[in-house]
Amino acid sequence: MRARCNIWIENEDGEAILTLWRIRLLEAIRETGSINAAAQKMGVQFRTAWHKIHEMEDALGMKLVESQTGGAGGGGTTLTPEAETLVERFHQLMDGLPELVEERFATFFTHEHIL
Repeated sequence: MRARCNIWIENEDGEAILTLWRIRLLEAIRETGSINAAAQKMGVQFRTAWHKIHEMEDALGMKLVESQTGGAGGGGTTLTPEAETLVERFHQLMDGLPELVEERFATFFTHEHIL
């Protein structure tokens, strides 16, 4: 047996704003420079990725991506400084939690504690 943890940030209505999947989407946009390429990397349709980005932006009240169209470089998408900060802070929040959960699991779910 193993214990797992999953952290997400909700609004007051209990709707997810930031999840590990959404953070990975933002990281994929940073990596690829494209929402379309990030969506492909994440295994979802462009529309799904775009919708999740807009959900986050609406809930947070800030822009997370900047898109440039056309031009010599063909355009692209980058994360805003605010999005970069959110990604960093989410990872800081998660840092050490899996190990803490494993440690507590070992304490409370050893064979002696179950029986």
